Amino acid sequence: MTISLIGISLVFVLLLLGVPIGIGMAIIGTAGFGYIVGLEPTLSMLGQITYETPVSYSLTIIPLFILMGNFISRAGLSQGLYDAAYSFLGHYRGGLALATLAACGSFSAVSGSSLATAATMSKVAMPQMRSYKYSDSLATGVIAAGGTLGILIPPSVLLVLYGIMTNNDIGKLFVAGIIPGVIALLMYGAAIAFVTARDPQAGPRGERSTWAMRLSALKKTSGIAILFLVIIGGLYIGIFTPTEAAAVGAGGGFFFALVKGTLTFTTLFDVLVETVKMTAMIFIILIGASLFSNFINVAGLPRALVAWTDNMNLAPIAILLGILLIYIILGCMLESMSMMLLTVPIFYPLIVSLGFDPIWFGIIVIVVIEISLITPPVGLNAFIMKATLPDVSIKTIFKGVFPFVIADLFRLALLVALPGLVLYLPSLM
Repeated sequence: MTISLIGISLVFVLLLLGVPIGIGMAIIGTAGFGYIVGLEPTLSMLGQITYETPVSYSLTIIPLFILMGNFISRAGLSQGLYDAAYSFLGHYRGGLALATLAACGSFSAVSGSSLATAATMSKVAMPQMRSYKYSDSLATGVIAAGGTLGILIPPSVLLVLYGIMTNNDIGKLFVAGIIPGVIALLMYGAAIAFVTARDPQAGPRGERSTWAMRLSALKKTSGIAILFLVIIGGLYIGIFTPTEAAAVGAGGGFFFALVKGTLTFTTLFDVLVETVKMTAMIFIILIGASLFSNFINVAGLPRALVAWTDNMNLAPIAILLGILLIYIILGCMLESMSMMLLTVPIFYPLIVSLGFDPIWFGIIVIVVIEISLITPPVGLNAFIMKATLPDVSIKTIFKGVFPFVIADLFRLALLVALPGLVLYLPSLM
């Protein structure tokens, strides 16, 4: 355990020095593994992991879903989603914020990226909310919070990585995220209602749309709705595997971008380059996490943690709450993917030994990571908002996300108390 804790501490030191998380975990993982088992097996492990990870069939799901999200972004579907949500919700108090929330949830479901959702919707929704004199804190808060849904509502790259790292069914993880995602939308809506009830001027009513306008707006989003239903429905029924679903999604995204007329040779090249860059970044992190995980396992930290909890005679729920507290603290310092890849190899064996469902734990981890995306001092969605809206202070943005953080904590408590909310849909597959 001592060697493991030293290794974990050194990873944090490298992070503070500005070393990328994937490189830092690879350095410490390789050095620690070599210290324990020797040079020759370490070099063998290093060569095997760095070669097999990029050519793994199971990992092709990652670039395919990223490609789908990039095509959909290029097709300009985010504006259509926002218009459709606004036509139904805009005339309520806080209606524009509710419409933004619905659009964020829909866009993140097909883009799979929280950061892309926050950046895109800030450009689409922020000018509209300012034109209706919404407060900057509520406007930026709802966009930043709505963007977090991208890592929970399927398809989610983080759920894919969790499934690969823990050898769990990715399709079941996707389906398990649906009800918690809906609960998030409802609780975020309650947070908006609370803010506008206290200060009606923070979210004035917009204009009421006619049913003709609503139907016209819905027609513009029919394609994206069909694509989402095909992907999730196909997985749920068992028509295709998660990798095949990703291929269907990428093909559908290409088709929509083509039909919209936004796909030229230049934009196609940009989409492919962006996909390759993001995929390479994720694979480097995944290789580093695999090397670090091997070091942690050979050092015996998971076994030591299981033995320690047995000796302490703590209730499983008490240990779980301790792990969740660690995640919330780490979320104030680490980026979401880094946090998951660094901690899951340590906590997953302990959670399984305590009898918790691994699918349920994967969703719980994602929900905690969602909270970390909007909590100071390292709330990445908040900083994305700051980058796209330089005239808004980071203090204003964090003030705006505070009600949504409280809503997330309530949701986390609900999912811990009632695991069936996560496991019901996967049990029917």
